[in-house]
Order: sequence, then structure tokens, then C-alpha cells
Amino acid sequence: MTAGTTRRTTAARSRTAAVGALAVAGTLLLAGCGDQTDKGSDSGSDSSSSSSSAPLADKLPSDIRKAGVIKVGSDIAYPPVEFMKDGKATGIDPDIADALGKQLGVKFQFQNGKFDQLIVGLQAGRTQVIMSAMNDTKDRQNGIDSDNGKKAGDGIDFVDYFTAGTSILVQKGNPKGIKTLDDLCGRVVALQRGTTSEGVAKAQNKKCKEDGKKAITLQTFDTDPEALLRLKQGASVADLNDFPVAAYNAKTSGGGKDFEVIGDQIEAGPYGIGVDKKNTQLRDALQAAVDAIIKNGEYKKILEKWNVTDGGVTEAKINGGS
Repeated sequence: MTAGTTRRTTAARSRTAAVGALAVAGTLLLAGCGDQTDKGSDSGSDSSSSSSSAPLADKLPSDIRKAGVIKVGSDIAYPPVEFMKDGKATGIDPDIADALGKQLGVKFQFQNGKFDQLIVGLQAGRTQVIMSAMNDTKDRQNGIDSDNGKKAGDGIDFVDYFTAGTSILVQKGNPKGIKTLDDLCGRVVALQRGTTSEGVAKAQNKKCKEDGKKAITLQTFDTDPEALLRLKQGASVADLNDFPVAAYNAKTSGGGKDFEVIGDQIEAGPYGIGVDKKNTQLRDALQAAVDAIIKNGEYKKILEKWNVTDGGVTEAKINGGS
């Protein structure tokens, strides 16, 4: 399966799917390490790519160029976008980070954190960028709390590098007969807290009430593997997730016997590399690096490796989300 069709624009975060043999049970092991704080993990970058030989090194801020490292905040329990394998961050984002590192002459060092705390960590200076299948949205750009519409912070900038939409994941064979979002009214739905998928579910919940139907019972969790386990156990009728992640779990969990994806993608939107608004030089260097790997073909090779070519972009935009 590849990532295509419609795409998402609601205000939370997003994620994706397509890798090796990781079943839900295996993925749950990642949840313990993937939702916790500040444990560094090399993305697999070759640190031998020095600033002197990197074509875009001079675009970086001098302190980062001198340190030779960009610290990346990420919830590393979201295969195939990012997950742990043999003690290293692996997946679409780490591979893209490796390619960017060659252009910039630095190593991208991934650090585990809870998804809904990644922006806090960035603004506190614990990390310098976010790469975590995070949707670029106007609310995030402007520091708006999506639940109440009120200002909650300074917001961050994004360098957009991929697109994905929300998908409905159900048990194999679809025993509950779920076909669209409307079929979730009056049912239990499990998903990861703070995500774009949660925004989609809340919007649908409002529609259920307006249509005179029962509300959705939302069960939210710190990590996606926890939500997947609830679905696998039959404690929920669906998990809302980024299409690549949903497709990956449908293909790999239980040898492909646990889940299936229903319908088209919903409200697609861009994934962005998050950067503090004050760090415009780093933001612009990342944009140049993304454009460079698109032009030299490395970007396409990475998407082909993970079977997500339909989510590719032709240029890196800054704050292109809505």
C-alpha cells in the first residue's frame, strides 16, 4: 500500500506506516521506550560527513556547525516513520535526517519524548528540531490550543517535507461494520493523545451530536501501540491513525491478520520539521537541505524504501499547513 488520496488539515499531530516485521506486541515494547524523555539515539547518520565537505554547512548557525550535532525531539514508537531497532532510531524520519545531515555536515541525534511534550522540549532548548510525523498546522504555528482556541504559547515554525492523512483502522474482517466516520457515532474509538487523529475524532463527535446520534467514546493514550492493543482486544471498534502507520500495522501485525484499513484518507496535510521561531537560520538551512535531497534523488529513494512515495513533496515549504 502507498500513501495517497485525500489528506488532513485539522489541528493536532499526525503519523504514518510501512516497514519490517513489527507486530502490535512488538510495537508495545517500543511504547515503553518511545514515549519517554530525552534518551539520545543516533539516527544512524555517519558522523564522518564533516562540515568541510558538506555543501550546505555554511548555512547552519555557527554553534550547531561547531557542535556537529542537531538534537531531534521525537516520539520513537511510530513505525514506519520512526521506531527503535537494535537500539537505534529507524524509519522514514531517521533516514531523511541522515540525508539532511550529509548536506549540512552534522549528525541528527534523536531523543525520545512523549509526543504532546515535544514542542515544550523544543522551546525549552532541550532539542533543536522536531521530527516526529508532526503535522504542520496553523494552530501549532501560532501557539493555539486546538481544544479551546486560546493562545497557549509562541508557536513554532515548520519545514514541510511529506504529506499524509488520517485513516480508520479496524479489526481484520471489519466485524463491527465500520465504513465511514459516521459509523463511529455511539462507539468506542482508541487513538493517541495530542494527534491530528484526535482532532478528526473530536470534529466527528460534534457532527454525531448535531445529527442526533450518540457521541463517540474516545479512549486516548500516550502512545499509538496502546491504542492498537485496545483495538486488537476488541475494546474499541477503531483506531484513527496516519495512513502510513495504519497501512503498516495492517500489513505486519499478526502477520497481517489483526487489522485492516477502511476507506480513503481523511483531511491530508503536511508533516513538518519543527523549529523554534527564533531560530530562522536553522529553519532556512533545513529548507535548503530538504530541497537538495529532493533534487539529488535521495528523498525519492527513501520514500521508495518505505513504500510511501505518494506522500512525497516536490519542494520544502515553510509553514505551508492550514
